[in-house]
Amino acid sequence: MTIIFLSNYNIPNLHFTSSSFVAPPFTSFQKYPTPPPLKRFSLIRDPPNRFSVICFSSVPDGMDTAASTSLYPFHRSKTIHLVRHAQGIHNVEGEKNHDAYLSYDLFDAHLTPLGWQQVSNLHKHVHETGLAKKIELVITSPLLRTMQTAVGVFGGEGYADGIDAPPLMVADAGNSNHAAISSLNSPPFIAVELCREHLGVHPCDKRRSITEYKSLFPAINFSLAKSNDDILWTADVREANEEVAKRGMKFVNWLWTRKEKEIAVVTHSGFLYHTLSAFGNDCHPSIKSEICTHFANCELRSMVIVDRSMIGSDAPTTNYPGKIPSGLDLPSDVAAEKHPKQGASQ
Repeated sequence: MTIIFLSNYNIPNLHFTSSSFVAPPFTSFQKYPTPPPLKRFSLIRDPPNRFSVICFSSVPDGMDTAASTSLYPFHRSKTIHLVRHAQGIHNVEGEKNHDAYLSYDLFDAHLTPLGWQQVSNLHKHVHETGLAKKIELVITSPLLRTMQTAVGVFGGEGYADGIDAPPLMVADAGNSNHAAISSLNSPPFIAVELCREHLGVHPCDKRRSITEYKSLFPAINFSLAKSNDDILWTADVREANEEVAKRGMKFVNWLWTRKEKEIAVVTHSGFLYHTLSAFGNDCHPSIKSEICTHFANCELRSMVIVDRSMIGSDAPTTNYPGKIPSGLDLPSDVAAEKHPKQGASQ
């Protein structure tokens, strides 16, 4: 089996010493000569400017060295369900005329009636597939269109007075013309600014105050917001694509600090595209395309992320140590090495 460790994005990288094979930087998967068999290796953090590190395991003669299957411990992975918000008023106006994105009429754009239909259909899908019962946390960008999408897809049914729980969304929040949405039987929701859309210039990407949002979405947790007002958005400077990608990798690293294993993230097209484009360069082009092709409105893609470093160092919860009660259990191949003259049954 061949194990490939690849990284060309801005997170702590791994460098393999001893008989490791280090390839030069590249942006797409390339073939390299098979390196010498590895006997052992140690892991160290790479210098900040090094990337594209490949480590191959030793491969017995006659085995396919181009095998593309990888194996990772389950507790070093998370399942994330990525969702782009449903259609917003800015999507409609911006497709007609790109200059419309500069209009303050689109400030903190809300969903269109068609967008709410998209939300309703995705809500049905996550319940019919059983996905709704698996999600432990919903993360949303703190803008109207993403929060409306998040609570509409992953929230409970209609809210009624007298229910002993705050609603995820009050009636008609953000010009929605939509009934209130209950938080009953729903996972926790938290707003995270790291997964916002490109910052700056476009008023549709500027958020309201946290105070106003709390009144519209009472059951969403806004505790991670660093300020009540939007201090990240500027009227004259648009965040560069590279800056969005860098922020996206900070978000991915932050995900590893969460205890939840199955998480939904409701965010934006640009954020998803530039963050996910950093991944998949070691995969077949069709898989790379599946990862980072632009999302449609209200599209959901489920993916697994793997911790190849020690960012997520939680102990496994499903592993079992065995040897309970204790007894002799020397494997036959090890016994053969221990008793070479006697041999061992195979």
